[in-house]
Amino acid sequence: MIQRKSLTWFLGITFLISWPLFLTPLLFGKMEPVNKQLMTQGLWAIAMWGPGIAAIITTLFVMKQPFKSLRLNTLGPKRFYLWAWGLPIGLTILGGLLTLLFGMAKLDLSFTMLRDAMASAAGGNSVPVETIVAIQILFAITLAPFINVLFALGEELGWRGFLLPHLLPLGQWKAILISGIIWGVWHAPAIAQGHNYPGYPVLGVFMMIVFCVLLGTIFSWLYLNTKSPWVAALVHGSVNAVAGLPILFFKPGFNMAFGGTLAAPTAWIGMGLFILWLVLTKRLPVLSQLEETGAGDS
Repeated sequence: MIQRKSLTWFLGITFLISWPLFLTPLLFGKMEPVNKQLMTQGLWAIAMWGPGIAAIITTLFVMKQPFKSLRLNTLGPKRFYLWAWGLPIGLTILGGLLTLLFGMAKLDLSFTMLRDAMASAAGGNSVPVETIVAIQILFAITLAPFINVLFALGEELGWRGFLLPHLLPLGQWKAILISGIIWGVWHAPAIAQGHNYPGYPVLGVFMMIVFCVLLGTIFSWLYLNTKSPWVAALVHGSVNAVAGLPILFFKPGFNMAFGGTLAAPTAWIGMGLFILWLVLTKRLPVLSQLEETGAGDS
């Protein structure tokens, strides 16, 4: 049985923490663009911990359950961490290839976009652009996912570690769908400012919801197999590390809202096919003890 009080407190605290931080850049006005971007990234990184803080507060002070009930002391089967690390890389590559196949962008192996950016920076021409690209790719697929866990855990402790298990009494598919929609809506202030879907402040919000439902289904599959927020944090960190890599290989001027990144519709195809494979091979829904116990609500 769902405990509405705990869910209300969790969602209220989450949005109360995160949305003001998402909206603060609107107050920056005519701040120098580089400084504004750095400030925005910093504030939004802090906002990522809104769901995690809400999960901790709700668990300890509303539900009066021990901290260990958030399962940070649990890892689960290790093979799912390989999925968490590698799957976003594969989905990103597929999304980039489909962007080219559908003619939404043109391949540019001279890396014009990055070359132009380096030309405007002090000493930018001292290092070959091909070297920069190689370093960016290597870092994105090796160290970056694990570094990103520091911030991604803030979201995943809330979305998959708290919200998903407490929605499971509704049924696994409903829990996955509802948690994905809420996750997408949570991004709305950032999306309205041009994040992920530049030029589409309204449509972009709905596109983000679709993206979060698809991606959240994959995250939920990993969480339900491990009962651990760490695997969700790793896959989230990997997504954040590699999602924009295909842009390096495209000529400037393409519509980034609809192709080129993992958040774009061209990449939804790969996510949808992967979810279909999970269903057809009976890997989803997952037989979960969490679903059977109702996440311990009393």
